[in-house]
Amino acid sequence: MAESLKNKTVRGVTWSLIDNIANSGITFLVGLILARLLTPAEYGVMAMIAIFIAISTSIIDSGFSNALIRKNEVKKIDYDTVFYFNLVVSGILYIFLYLLSPAISSFFKEPVLIEVTRVISWILIINALGIIPRTIFIINVDFKAQTKASLISSLVSGIVGISMALFGLGVWSLVGQQLSRQLLNTFFLWFYCRWRPAWEFSIESFKEMFGFGSKLLVSGLMDTIYKNIYYIVIGRFYDPDQLGQYTRAEQFKLIFSSNLTAVVQRVSYPVLSSIQSEPVRLREAYRRVIKLTMIVTFACMLGLAAIAKPLIILLIGEKWLPAVPFLQIICFSGMLYPLHAINLNILQVKGRSDLYLKLEIIKKIIAVITIFIGIFWGIECMLWGGVFVSFISFFLNSYYSADLIDYSTKNQISDIFPFLIISLIVSFCIWLISFTEWSYIIILIIQIIVGIGLYWFISEKLPIQEYQEVRQLVFSLFKKK
Repeated sequence: MAESLKNKTVRGVTWSLIDNIANSGITFLVGLILARLLTPAEYGVMAMIAIFIAISTSIIDSGFSNALIRKNEVKKIDYDTVFYFNLVVSGILYIFLYLLSPAISSFFKEPVLIEVTRVISWILIINALGIIPRTIFIINVDFKAQTKASLISSLVSGIVGISMALFGLGVWSLVGQQLSRQLLNTFFLWFYCRWRPAWEFSIESFKEMFGFGSKLLVSGLMDTIYKNIYYIVIGRFYDPDQLGQYTRAEQFKLIFSSNLTAVVQRVSYPVLSSIQSEPVRLREAYRRVIKLTMIVTFACMLGLAAIAKPLIILLIGEKWLPAVPFLQIICFSGMLYPLHAINLNILQVKGRSDLYLKLEIIKKIIAVITIFIGIFWGIECMLWGGVFVSFISFFLNSYYSADLIDYSTKNQISDIFPFLIISLIVSFCIWLISFTEWSYIIILIIQIIVGIGLYWFISEKLPIQEYQEVRQLVFSLFKKK
């Protein structure tokens, strides 16, 4: 059983990593090309509608996918019930956003938002159609099909977006890219999934899953609003150009932080759920997930902050230089996102969606204060407030999850602290190189070489078991290829 669980986890992590790395790589490269073809203001326009799409997406799912994943025995009628709920809600929300589009345009003082909102909102219905096939793959810890679907959709949609930008379609090239990507992804999820809906709906099944999922829905809505509230504040009180600069900085951070978080969350949740009735085994599996995740996360996020300036200038040009300090600040908050996800997964695994909701309320109350500070004191102050909230959130999340699996906040800090110190030392050293007067390409190359070499040297000299495991995993993947 243990070996089977280990193999399932490794296979899930491997395919999930391939999915996120390859998919993000394609998206990142497409983004670099589009960033050179489009203006920061055009990116800012798309960011203004982002929070409405994100909130609607959370409502459509309503925590039902997590409720399905957590169930020990899922019946076909459960899938059918959730599918029709998702579809009906997505249609209602599309109509709502269609009618609300003039008000959104007026709020941000951007006339083009009326038509942009009405077109991009089709993504809600398209996404709703793919929720159940995606959930089935997650339950089975089968990320191979998802990887194929996302890679094809990312590649083709990238070509669509770049082609539209070359024809001078501006913000509509971003709309076309997002719509085509989601449409293709949903199509291939259905193509690879054998499940098909029947004409049935169970009130009992709905009530059972809604009891668990409703609290996750409220929690998810608060988290979604918080993650996207910066778009509203910056878009309303500053200008589209500054919002575009923040958006690009956020997208650079997402390459590492959100992708690592997504991998950890969608693999660890079903795997840990499968051993929820074995306390000792659950705690040890949880501890290893945290240590292996954070050794990579700290290195990537702090390293990204150190090389931010030459990286941005070389990849997308001087016009995006204001994004550099934004990226450096949000890397410090983003480095803890995977840790948040793991701690919150335990609450879901243990069925404590009530604690999950309570935590989100406390954290968001604290976060609102930092957002209001940003309105009066500037964007950078608001982002530093986000760093503060991220650290406070870790202590709150770990405090509640500790009681459930007997793994205290102190023990978590003790396990990850050596990784943080090593990453801080290495990142500080390569950050100093950015102050030299060499060309940016020389600076970036030296930073990368020095960073990898210094990290390897320090880690080889210290008895860090997790580093050895990561190194062996990387070597084994290269050998297989």
